[in-house]
Amino acid sequence: MSADGCFIVLEGPEGAGKSVQATRLAEWLRTLGHNVIQTREPGGTPTGDAIRGILLQSDHLHLASETEALLMSAARAQHVRQVIAPAIEVGAIVVCDRYVDSTYAYQGGGLGLPMDRLREIQAFATGGVLPDLRILLDLPVEVGLARRHGDVDQINRIDRAPIEFHERVRTAFLGLAEADPASWIVIDTTVSIDEVTAAIRAAVSDRCGVREASL
Repeated sequence: MSADGCFIVLEGPEGAGKSVQATRLAEWLRTLGHNVIQTREPGGTPTGDAIRGILLQSDHLHLASETEALLMSAARAQHVRQVIAPAIEVGAIVVCDRYVDSTYAYQGGGLGLPMDRLREIQAFATGGVLPDLRILLDLPVEVGLARRHGDVDQINRIDRAPIEFHERVRTAFLGLAEADPASWIVIDTTVSIDEVTAAIRAAVSDRCGVREASL
């Protein structure tokens, strides 16, 4: 696989450090001379950011599970067409914090919505644009939630869900990775941040043809 046009997604339960590692990965790839687009979900566009506010900060709205899934998918549809697909078309490397598998893990595994229906919706929302590499940053739920709740300014509606919900999410992520090992790399994030960064770089080098020698 050529690095140019590679679509890399970081997935995982709460507190796994996806945002930090996505930034580190994007910065490293730029030092190697690559054109890199770093983005996130839900969000990545003005439309997606508006939807993100509803999804993460709207405890008072009591969103139905189906509503949550459709809002996530609506934000993704805009994201793909406005950011991800155009970047891939011009040969940029896209580094995204969450994508379709978060819907399968959170709305499917966590909320119990039927996976077959979610897959139909994601196919429509993405237009078939799927990651070249999925990196699952994994850690025990209690560790991740302790990290999240340690920063009270960043706690959101999903962080406050019962621990049983988060256990189902983690189980779903691990099941997705186990079912398709050719697409996934699973990295233990209970180790140091630098060790996680090194493991991610090794995975990207292997799967996307990125080499530090390209400097």
